[in-house]
Amino acid sequence: METQRRRTKILIKLNSVVTAVDQPVVSEVTQHVIIIPLLGLLSYTALTVARMRDLWAAVMLTGIYSFLGASWMLVLDAPDVAFTEAAVGAGISTVLMLATLSLTSRTAKPPNRFPWLAFVVVTLTGGALLYGTIDMPRYGQADAPVHNYPHPSYLEKAEHDIHMPNVVTAVLASYRGYDTLGETLVIFTAAVAVMMLMRSHTPGHAAEGHPAEERSSA
Repeated sequence: METQRRRTKILIKLNSVVTAVDQPVVSEVTQHVIIIPLLGLLSYTALTVARMRDLWAAVMLTGIYSFLGASWMLVLDAPDVAFTEAAVGAGISTVLMLATLSLTSRTAKPPNRFPWLAFVVVTLTGGALLYGTIDMPRYGQADAPVHNYPHPSYLEKAEHDIHMPNVVTAVLASYRGYDTLGETLVIFTAAVAVMMLMRSHTPGHAAEGHPAEERSSA
């Protein structure tokens, strides 16, 4: 009985939160006026980063790109995703890239030939992403899945399905398990890459890598 009463209170709170979040931050016309310039700036920033040889400026532009993306997501009424993009994309990622940049040169080497393999991979990936947008609902559609979820059934069935009293943990660790695993893998890979770069530039490691120089100097 106590559990049923607690679930009812949670459902009432969830409905109030959904009702509050369902109110748009800005009108639809204002959204279009803001979103179109933001998308243009995002595209221009991405092309500039791809063509730039100054690595320090490229790192700064990637931070600007993340802030533009966070602004775009905020206009689309996704403040949680915008906050994550601003914190991880513009914050942590920029710090990691600057730390890596301190161990390398500030200018990228010009390519010897056109990277056809990378061009083909990027083109195919972009085409697949554009093809995936065909099945997406129309922008602003009232009955789109994003407006109907999370469903209250997550609160009703999470404890029975996942055997966890914490619904947030059940969603992140089980219902969205693959998504959480991918995010964790990305952060782990970035941390390992930075650690390997920093280790390869330590004085002890450099001395171990050149025993012939030590013998000649002796």
